[in-house]
Amino acid sequence: MIIKTIPVGDIQENCYLVMDEETKEAFVVDPGDQGDYLVNIISKLGAKLKFILLTHGHFDHVGAVSELKNTFKVPHYINEEEKKYMQGTSYVFGKIPEADRYLNDGEEIDFSGHKIKCLHTPGHSAGGMCFLLNGEHLFAGDTLFYLSVGRSDFEGGDMDTLVDSIRTKLFVLNDNTIVYPGHGPKTSIMTEKRGNPFAR
Repeated sequence: MIIKTIPVGDIQENCYLVMDEETKEAFVVDPGDQGDYLVNIISKLGAKLKFILLTHGHFDHVGAVSELKNTFKVPHYINEEEKKYMQGTSYVFGKIPEADRYLNDGEEIDFSGHKIKCLHTPGHSAGGMCFLLNGEHLFAGDTLFYLSVGRSDFEGGDMDTLVDSIRTKLFVLNDNTIVYPGHGPKTSIMTEKRGNPFAR
């Protein structure tokens, strides 16, 4: 499995390209900006893009969704709680087409012989989602960072809810689970359980 981290935009949001080495099938998590750049990387790798996963609807995580959809003719998925905020007036939420599918807590997505489990982790945003690939790789969006957590002062956010999401949905995962956050370096569940000052 290839997991490529691609920082994009002025805020350096981590877009992730995940590709099965044998089938070349791939998905993207949070294409936040620089659509042409992402299209070029995906094309050069020969990746067969199947879908786009969105951890939440903030502009820095969804800015290149339309370009990838139009180029590769693929669907995008998000939690339905984000819909009302994205249709509102808050600057922090991006404007993208209606989702092709709304994801629920606990459901699984089949991907080229692999399993992606969807975890609803509200707090940074009401419809925040994390995606657990094969029980080993967690795409955490802005829920959990290296020794930190996402902001909770945007519309739909709440710090108590965020901490509860981390403790009840993420800290119960295997300690060796690698965490791929929306910004900054990778971490692990063990590292965060031991040292994260916001969620211990």
